[in-house]
Amino acid sequence: MSLKDKIQARASEFFAEVKAIREHLHQHPELSYQEHETMAFVSEQLTKFGIAHTKGVADTGVVGLIKADHHTGEEACIALRADLDALPIFEKNEVSYCSKNEGVMHACGHDVHTSILLGAAKIIQSLRNELKQPIKLVFQPGEEQNPGGASLMIKAGVLDNPKVERMYGLHVFPEMEVGKLGFRGGLYMASSDEIHVTISGQGGHGAQPHKTVDSILVGAEIVTSLQKIVSRSCDPTMPCVLTFGHFEAMGATNIIPAEVKIKGTFRTMDETWRAKALEMIKFQIENIAQTHGATADVFISHGYPFLKNDEGLTEELKVKARKLLGDANVEDLPLRMTSEDFAFYSQEVPTSFYRLGVRNEEKGIIHGVHTSKFDIDPHALEVGMQMMAAICFDI
Repeated sequence: MSLKDKIQARASEFFAEVKAIREHLHQHPELSYQEHETMAFVSEQLTKFGIAHTKGVADTGVVGLIKADHHTGEEACIALRADLDALPIFEKNEVSYCSKNEGVMHACGHDVHTSILLGAAKIIQSLRNELKQPIKLVFQPGEEQNPGGASLMIKAGVLDNPKVERMYGLHVFPEMEVGKLGFRGGLYMASSDEIHVTISGQGGHGAQPHKTVDSILVGAEIVTSLQKIVSRSCDPTMPCVLTFGHFEAMGATNIIPAEVKIKGTFRTMDETWRAKALEMIKFQIENIAQTHGATADVFISHGYPFLKNDEGLTEELKVKARKLLGDANVEDLPLRMTSEDFAFYSQEVPTSFYRLGVRNEEKGIIHGVHTSKFDIDPHALEVGMQMMAAICFDI
């Protein structure tokens, strides 16, 4: 039996177990940097599979290592990553495995990612003496919240001892039919920074604006003026987005409030431009406020860098995916302005981050991530296990 056939046979054999793991994780979600029970559960599974590991990495992370009998301990390794955290969302799915932690839900599929990596780990462990390189299993906390669990795992030394030569990760994709995988080499996902602004003016009666410093007017000018940074200061060929989604002014029909709060996000795919644009944003906000006699407190929460997939690694993955699933089930992905903390790894080592189709319209599995009705077709678990395990072998 070929290695490909062995991987596929084991993925089928382990499917029921991995499906149960996913349903357990889905019922017991934990928020970013609070994944203590999830960490313990992952550790329990790895122990059951006979895989050496360390828990408590970056507080709630787990790192495992699979070695063949012929490995000396000096070899560089391949790393596979899954994220552990959930979101503050009330689940509305009517399923037997609905969240038992009210107000917290695995609405971004991290339960799926973790289950797939555990299933792949079991496959790899069963075939470990076929490995050319050791395999590091990275279960990281806090993908959903700054500063990003990936950055903390890197600081904790996850890319060393043994040294990571290349790294891979996947993400559920509810826009893609189950049974398919999606890939994109080169630039793929944007950096992401949060902008928090508090404008302080002088409130007063709406009929006497000349006696006020109108914080709403100042805020409105800031929101509209800052778009010129994107349209006139950014190279038109550079992907760049500036969006303000929160504008809070607690006045009334005849009350000009003294304070306005604005929140937004800035995203791009170039670190030099990112730094320059954030400086320009802060400068313009403060100066517009000052021009009107107001003050502006600007806080920028620096998020994740842009994610760039290694072209060569990604092409190799596409070849393996076609062998596993057939040409019709391998798709090219478009550029995305969403962000992902796997990008921190991509700034350090060659990486490839790909998408797993989970959609099934016949079953009503159509809802997007970060929604209260997100779910997956469980067949995606088997596909995900196959691909994640196949990364580690010559098939």
